[in-house]
Parts: sequence; structure tokens; C-alpha cells
Amino acid sequence: MSLINTEIVPFRATAFKNGDFIEVDSSDLKGKWAIFMFYPADFTFVCPTELSDLADHYDELQGLGVEVFSVSTDTHFTHKAWHASSHEVGKVQYGMIGDPNGQISRNFDTLRASGLADRSTFLVDPDGVIQFLETTAEGIGRNATELVRKVRAAQYVRNNPGEVCPAAWEEGAETLAPSIDLVGKI
Repeated sequence: MSLINTEIVPFRATAFKNGDFIEVDSSDLKGKWAIFMFYPADFTFVCPTELSDLADHYDELQGLGVEVFSVSTDTHFTHKAWHASSHEVGKVQYGMIGDPNGQISRNFDTLRASGLADRSTFLVDPDGVIQFLETTAEGIGRNATELVRKVRAAQYVRNNPGEVCPAAWEEGAETLAPSIDLVGKI
């Protein structure tokens, strides 16, 4: 079953953010855009490059009104230790959610039988509804620049009912207005 256009399952968890442990409650995200970036494990290889890439785009995402969270089945204590020991992960300013019992990963249908999360990204709109998801194989890292582009497209579509963004759409480019007159003309 696809999770697109479904509301996220409520959760509460502890995260490491900016030197502190914080509580993250899904109900606090109502009215806000949010990205949940699941990854298999701390102290690994592809994961720190992805967290670092996302960290490089965090200010831009904040400017778009998007809160960002990374999630793995490690604890918030492990996140703190990794943040302190890795130059790449040390750049992270967004919340690093600990999901040691795997419940959040299960809620997003991204928990493997091994107990680790898949390499999955979810964009959740201000109504708590999943608008975008991507899952890649273990060795394939994600691209935060493309994620930002998709966030902009999702926000445009939400703010402009009746319009859709074609492939490779960039902010300011032409959109489409689906209608019977457009059928067969693209």
C-alpha cells in the first residue's frame, strides 16, 4: 500500500539537536512542512554523506518553512556521540530522532526485518499528509538539491490548485493546468 496522500501516524520521540535532547511530537508539526530522512545506522558510510548534504541545505529548507529530521533506529545518545565524532555529521543542526524500538520506522513502513530503517525520505505537508516519498537501495545516496526542488514543487502545487509541475520543474518555470483541452497535446 502506498503512503502517498496518507496522514502520518502520531508519534513522540527523543532527538538530539544543537547539543540538547529534545522531545519531538508529531502533533507539534501540524501547520508546518516536514522532512523525515530515514537512514540505516549511525557510524556507517553513505549515511554521514547524506546527513551532511542535507545539513548544507538546512537553512534553505528552513527559509521554505520546512522542519527537517533524520531518523534511525539508533538512540538519541548514539546520535550525540556520532555528531561529536564525525566532521560531516557535526554540521547537522536539524533534529536527529532516535527510534530504538523501530515504531516510527514501522509507522512510515520503512523498517527492515533486520531492525534497521531503509534509506527513505518523506515530505509531509502542513496537514500531516505525505506528499513525497523516496526509498533507495543501501548503496545509493540521496541528493538534497533534488529534495529542495521537490519541496518547492509540492509547495507550489499546494498554493496553486489546478496546476501541476512537469518533470524537472524549477521555481519560476512554466506549469501545466490539466484539462480535457490538454489531453494528447503534450
